[in-house]
Amino acid sequence: MRTVVLTMKASVIEMFLVLLVTGVHSNKETSKKMKRPKFTVPQINCDVKAGKIINPEFIVKCPAGCQDPKFHVYGTDVYASYSSVCGAAIHSGVLDNSGGKILVRKVAGLSGYKGSYSNGVQSLSLPRWRESFIVLESKPKKGVTYPSALTYSSSKSPAAQAGETTKAYQRPPIPATTAQSVTLMQLLAVTVAVATPTILPRPSPSAASITSIPRPEPVGQRSQEMDLRSTTTYTSSQNRPGADPGIQRQDPSGAAFQKPVRADDGLGRVPKEELSTQSLEPVPLGDPNCKIDLSFLIDGSTSIGKRRFRIQKQLLAGVAQALDIGPAGPLMGVVQYGDNPATHFNLKTHMNSRDLKTAIEKITQRGGLSNVGRAISFVTKNFFSKANGNRSSAPNVVVVMVDGWPTDKVEEASRLARESGINIFFITIEGAAENEKQYVVEPNFANKAVCRTNGFYSFHVQSWFGLHKTLQPLVKRVCDTDRLACSKTCLNSADIGFVIDGSSSVGTGNFRTVLQFVTNLTKEFEISDTDTRIGAVQYTYEQRLEFGFDQYSSKPDILSAIKRVGYWSGGTSTGAAINFALEQLFKKSKPNKRKLMILITDGRSYDDVRIPAMAAHLKGVITYAIGVAWAAQEELEVIATHPARDHSFFVDEFDNLYQYVPRIIRNICTEFNSQPRN
Repeated sequence: MRTVVLTMKASVIEMFLVLLVTGVHSNKETSKKMKRPKFTVPQINCDVKAGKIINPEFIVKCPAGCQDPKFHVYGTDVYASYSSVCGAAIHSGVLDNSGGKILVRKVAGLSGYKGSYSNGVQSLSLPRWRESFIVLESKPKKGVTYPSALTYSSSKSPAAQAGETTKAYQRPPIPATTAQSVTLMQLLAVTVAVATPTILPRPSPSAASITSIPRPEPVGQRSQEMDLRSTTTYTSSQNRPGADPGIQRQDPSGAAFQKPVRADDGLGRVPKEELSTQSLEPVPLGDPNCKIDLSFLIDGSTSIGKRRFRIQKQLLAGVAQALDIGPAGPLMGVVQYGDNPATHFNLKTHMNSRDLKTAIEKITQRGGLSNVGRAISFVTKNFFSKANGNRSSAPNVVVVMVDGWPTDKVEEASRLARESGINIFFITIEGAAENEKQYVVEPNFANKAVCRTNGFYSFHVQSWFGLHKTLQPLVKRVCDTDRLACSKTCLNSADIGFVIDGSSSVGTGNFRTVLQFVTNLTKEFEISDTDTRIGAVQYTYEQRLEFGFDQYSSKPDILSAIKRVGYWSGGTSTGAAINFALEQLFKKSKPNKRKLMILITDGRSYDDVRIPAMAAHLKGVITYAIGVAWAAQEELEVIATHPARDHSFFVDEFDNLYQYVPRIIRNICTEFNSQPRN
């Protein structure tokens, strides 16, 4: 009998091993056939707020039309999670109103959010919020898996109701191989029980049947559940005694429904719309008192040598640490020049000082000549672009480091950079000795290149070993945004008042042509509260303020206001109109603004223009006079600022006004850029 039982046991074990090997082989074949699921970008509606999405980082697709003011946005660059995700994307400039894909990253909450107008969206201010987010272009990071379906903090979210791609957190399905392993174990248990009935105890009535044997969880299940910090999920077989049945349920497919945990918004209350999200580690946001877009132009020429190149990198790392890099503060990129310039990383590549310092350590020397002028041209044309992370609300700063002297000319390239609004700083180390000065291509090159020649933008270091002493002064100066004079350009620093003749001789059709001319000029300028502002006066015998400098603060609003100006009709009192503009427009101009008056008339004035024109000139108002058809050219020259040839223009027909737009803009900018740089 004992021999028979042992033989049966051996047979059972042999059969189990055969089945087990077959199962493992089948598992391998199944794994080979499994394909990696294709990533699909979830779509959301314009009204979806970042706070309703639990995922800490995700890519989504926004629809068109999210520029509508009903989709509220709070903050600038860094947004409160109470904001519309797509509205914030448009405000930040990553998207336009046509929609598209974006990358959203959750960051820590701020103690305050400042509203601003940008890209057609007016964001609002908020005193405090528990969580923030930033919006980037939808360029996935290597090694990061983004969710194809978003996890919402409420199963009845607006996104879900709109039929978007969304789901609550689900347990991963049990692989087929695990289920097969359980079946084999059950088979072994049954077989042994049949073969040795006298050895095994009799099962009690409460013992679990074969079908109720709990399935082993797949490897990694526990760690995946632990990652959901804000939610707690139990299956129906794991419910704790006395637990709230509303906290967890499991549908037949194995998907766990969750009850979200509410969180305080930092103001002592919890809005209905704002539910808890994952607890997040603090993310550096940067120093908001030093919000600049900074490019370092480093010398990689052969003459510098490896040791001095390493000292140069140490200064960069020190600057990166001292600046406190972050999306709400300074951003920094690096370009190395030799024969030709090359970007190592742009403004949006590294969003904190630690990552930036690590990247600086990895920079290697390129070698070649010391073509600084070519490098400055490269930065002006390529570096400060929206695609590279340039922010319209932050001054552009370039710090150029030169060992000795450049091997090409820098003056013309630097002039174009200044006219583009770039603040150029120069750090020159170990200048040319007396016997070397004959080799310097452009004497006094630093003064020809920097933003201003008053010493603020220049550093000269006698020895590379003293370079570290420039760290603190340099950081202090680049962060002093009030003194970054080259941020102001001919297109973003004026109060422009249009004085428009609405007399009967103009006529309705020609008046619309004049308004189109005003529109074409206005489009050339950067319009905002802090940039160029536009006002308009219409006159006949009388005068009317159409809108003042402080009435509209965006280009679309200004263009709409110009289009709404109605034709008045009457006489032509140009002198009185100039006085009216000085009192009603330019008296309210900001002290730091250039004052430009652009007067358009089609006839001789019924009153004297000399005294009003002289008053405008004495008050610092630069006046351009444009005459059409029957306008008196001698009056235009009296009205215009000296020299009259640059400020007065005559057009024989209204339809030819448009031809003078480029010339007027060119003259405005030439005059601005010819100002002394001391």
